[in-house]
Amino acid sequence: MKLKHILPILFISLIATGCSTDDNDIPTLNEVEGLLKIQEIVNNNHTIELYSKTGEFSTGYNNVTIRIKDNENNSYFENATISWVPVMQMPTMQHSCPKTAITKVSGKKTMFNGSLIYQMTNTDGSGWSLTFNYTINNVDYSVTDTISVYQAEKQNVTTIMGADDTRYILALIEPNDPIIGINDLMIGLYKMENMMSFPVVKDYTIMLDPRMPGMGNHSSPNNTDLSFKNTDSMYHGNLSLTMTGYWVLNLKLVDDNNTLLKGEDVTEQNEKSSLYLEIEF
Repeated sequence: MKLKHILPILFISLIATGCSTDDNDIPTLNEVEGLLKIQEIVNNNHTIELYSKTGEFSTGYNNVTIRIKDNENNSYFENATISWVPVMQMPTMQHSCPKTAITKVSGKKTMFNGSLIYQMTNTDGSGWSLTFNYTINNVDYSVTDTISVYQAEKQNVTTIMGADDTRYILALIEPNDPIIGINDLMIGLYKMENMMSFPVVKDYTIMLDPRMPGMGNHSSPNNTDLSFKNTDSMYHGNLSLTMTGYWVLNLKLVDDNNTLLKGEDVTEQNEKSSLYLEIEF
């Protein structure tokens, strides 16, 4: 083949190769990588996508990532104001649960984040609904759908009546992946103001005594009681786990006047406090 025929072919090949490379090199934004979709809640305008690390709602603490998709062009909104209302329908009444505000995730274009603490559920996961009220470009929208909330294997949340006749909810937040050694223990504490309002309780003390019922109910060294931190509105302490297995986190709740509201010391006669959470690893 003569050179005058070869040059046009090479030129066309270079153009085709260049175009193909440019297309393949366009980065694909996947802001929910590493998360699993829980479900979608849809109205005529938008789809609310809900994600978490587990891909489901369960009793206890749920950290939820949220995106809003435009149903017309499948694009995701970068700016919105969002609030939510979880509701459980009981046979004769309905109630909500503790929750945080929904905020934009720092450094992410389309992701919003909040947490819900479901204190109970039905055996089949039914009973709960979730409403989103949100504003985009100064227009208000709302959407509601039923959700499934499954019972956690261990008691990671508990509801108690305190000596002050106030109903409290305590939820285990951390550790997610316990280790042998000192763990950062984080617990959320809330009170039931009414059936729909569960504000954070500040400046109490949660006293800690972890025990292994299957190993003579022994405890562990270097634990510390939990105190409130304003930075995240949670209670923090040190949890010492000396071996793998099933642990009961025996707790006592003390108010800001040093009054014991719930819980007892663990003794030979009393193997477990009436206020406790569970961990197994």
